[in-house]
Amino acid sequence: MSTTAEAAFAKGLEGIIAGETSICSVEQGGLFYRGYEIHDLAEHASFEEVSHVLLVGHKPSADELKKFKAELVAERALPLPVIEFLKQSAPWLKAGTAVPMDVLRTATSILGHLDKECQDNSAAANLRKAKRLLAKTPTIIGHMQNVIDGKAIVGQERGGDPSLDHAANLLYMMTGTKPPAEYARCIDVSLILYAEHDFNASTFTSRVIAGTLSDMHGAVCGGIAALKGPLHGGANEAAMEMLKEIREFTEAGKGSVEDFMKKAYAEKRKLMGFGHRVYKNGDHRAPILGKLGREIARKQGPSQLKWFEIGDEVQKIMLRDKNIHPNVDFPCGMTYYVMGIPVPQYTPIFVAARVSGWCAHIMEQHANNRLIRPLSQYVGAPNRKWNG
Repeated sequence: MSTTAEAAFAKGLEGIIAGETSICSVEQGGLFYRGYEIHDLAEHASFEEVSHVLLVGHKPSADELKKFKAELVAERALPLPVIEFLKQSAPWLKAGTAVPMDVLRTATSILGHLDKECQDNSAAANLRKAKRLLAKTPTIIGHMQNVIDGKAIVGQERGGDPSLDHAANLLYMMTGTKPPAEYARCIDVSLILYAEHDFNASTFTSRVIAGTLSDMHGAVCGGIAALKGPLHGGANEAAMEMLKEIREFTEAGKGSVEDFMKKAYAEKRKLMGFGHRVYKNGDHRAPILGKLGREIARKQGPSQLKWFEIGDEVQKIMLRDKNIHPNVDFPCGMTYYVMGIPVPQYTPIFVAARVSGWCAHIMEQHANNRLIRPLSQYVGAPNRKWNG
């Protein structure tokens, strides 16, 4: 390896600039989608508007938004082979040999087999496929939850209720009940917060796949596989499981939250939902979602609010002892939990958001492509003879 290559080495590519993008900027001072700051978007935009910004490239006019939403609604329904696969997945999900992220990945792959434009990487075809994937991902999640619950599939013919916006329809398909406006708005904001985050692990995976000139469905499947891991998207599920463990510990009289944390430190456990490779002074998204979730919990009563009180203690202890802030996955776990969303569906809902960002990056990679092929630093055996 050359001296220049050795000097550029960074484990996990930390601090390495691997490419250029006009889609998103992750900074210590803010998170920006094509120049729009995340607090501004969370307060004033809808997820459909944000998706238009990411995929099409600009803020939609009223007419453009109406057309975009209509296109998504028209593409919500799933092809019959995907629905049959979801029904067949029930035994695997119940046995634990598969989890919802696995089923979502395979369902997305089947969509690729059925999409006549799957192998067409032109800009126009990619945009149409991106809209289809954006529309159908929540339907996969909703129908999958119906299968898990052993209930009839909700809204099979049209992919839910055409009168509902994207976020509200996701909850409706999972439960069969139209959600309160407060719940719909909370999910909508969470989708906005999770929609995009520059060259994170799953997005970079998608770009590496797209960089070989592979197709969008394949690149998105790679993104789903990367997002599944507990060090990435799966952290929201792991964070909630940790909070459940802490609550059980304290309510069983085994000790305080402080005692649990000391025990976790001693066992060198990785505490999920904390820290970030880029943000060192706190994740800009975390307080936005935490505020919405806390308000929902407060209205439900002391038992639900207790999750956020425990969370506050954990955050204070981590900041005091480790100087580490929570990331967005920490409040996400609590927020989704008090809304009654099953924990195994947290990361699939993350996909329902991030597919907008992935597709934007796949299109950007295809439009200005160079094969992504980094070097490695060899640390194996030196040169040796086979017969010697």
